[in-house]
Amino acid sequence: MPTKTRSRYGAVSQAFHWLTAMLALLAFIYGPGGSEQRVYLPQADAGRHLHETLGGCVFVLAILRLLWRAVATRPQPPAVARWMDVAASLVQYGLYLLLLALPLTAIAGAWLEGHPLTFLWGLRISPPFAPSHDLGLTLSAIHGWLGDIIMWLAGLHAAAALYHHLVAKDEVLISMLPRWFALKKNARSTSARG
Repeated sequence: MPTKTRSRYGAVSQAFHWLTAMLALLAFIYGPGGSEQRVYLPQADAGRHLHETLGGCVFVLAILRLLWRAVATRPQPPAVARWMDVAASLVQYGLYLLLLALPLTAIAGAWLEGHPLTFLWGLRISPPFAPSHDLGLTLSAIHGWLGDIIMWLAGLHAAAALYHHLVAKDEVLISMLPRWFALKKNARSTSARG
């Protein structure tokens, strides 16, 4: 295993990060949204199947990512003010929580409304329990709110990474980029090493 002083996340951690971000954004973009009647219109099937497939992929990736995080070595974060460290941890754990809660509320909401999960390639998973339509509608509404929240939180996360690179001039952003991605190290971090 690499030492704790490494400056970048490993390739697997980076792949999980960027693939999860990309699929979550696509799932948000292709989310059907709206009332149950609108979401389950026959003409909305393709979009809903794509959304549910992307959401399922995000869920699986989030679980694998958390398992990998438990064993992977991470770079040492830069020294920052205590409030920044706490805020970074809250945002990071909030994102993980949402990556799990979003698919779970979608699955439970659909099943409780009496709808099967329908993925691309014809895969279909019927509800394993009796419907409770009102509870399903509530969970589906929560799913929509959580989708909005994760996009705002991800935007805050991205803005913080840019702040670290452009203002704090540390290597936080670079640590999550592949080595082949040519982003110049900033002057402060380069001169600090001598």
